[in-house]
Amino acid sequence: MSACEIPSALVQSPGLPKSPEGDPVFPEPWAAEAFAMTVHLHERGLFTWSEWAAALSGEVHKPGRAEDGGDYFDCWVAALSGLVAAKGVADDEVILALQQSWQRAAEATPHGRPIELANDPLRVGGLA
Repeated sequence: MSACEIPSALVQSPGLPKSPEGDPVFPEPWAAEAFAMTVHLHERGLFTWSEWAAALSGEVHKPGRAEDGGDYFDCWVAALSGLVAAKGVADDEVILALQQSWQRAAEATPHGRPIELANDPLRVGGLA
């Protein structure tokens, strides 16, 4: 069985949208990538299941969140960013700089082409 076939405990994350077969459903490719990144970091031991569940639950239950769960993956990314910062992997400033760099790269990428950080017009060598 490959690593991709081994189910992660993160599939049981509270509120994760699922298909009738029980597989995660993602509204956009970036949500699937955020899920995969979270699974990878969890499997590498950056955080425990309990830490993840507490972080995600904290984001999902913040005042002002969408009652219909429409912002679930925004909560997911906020929880992941918070854990990455809390664990000292990257601080909020680095995370924000990368988000902005990806946004600029997306805006500068011609339609139909892959979005790559190299497409950020302000990125030269290190972080933009």
